[in-house]
Amino acid sequence: MSEQPIKKLSDIVTEAHTKIQQDFALIDPIVGVSHNMRKNGVPADVMTIDCLKTKKRIIIILHDQQLDTVHYQFSFIEQDPADEFKVLPFKQVTADVIYSWIKEYFSTT
Repeated sequence: MSEQPIKKLSDIVTEAHTKIQQDFALIDPIVGVSHNMRKNGVPADVMTIDCLKTKKRIIIILHDQQLDTVHYQFSFIEQDPADEFKVLPFKQVTADVIYSWIKEYFSTT
């Protein structure tokens, strides 16, 4: 990938986030990027997408040694994540996929 993976993921999530805000104002997700794993010696970046209303969180991890895949998990803001993450090829992570995750997991109805 010519573009830094975390930047590319941020662009994808920004596009999904914008559409979610237009379609589902009540969800109002909060997106964050953390480099804490990297600071603790793990060569990876983490993106979280949180919904304060439902207290749910989507965690996406980009490992330096596996730049062609993302590891993700649907979890909760106030709980530690589970040990197992699902894996998806990075090329399949689109704004539509992220939009779908947010819409379905954070749905308040």
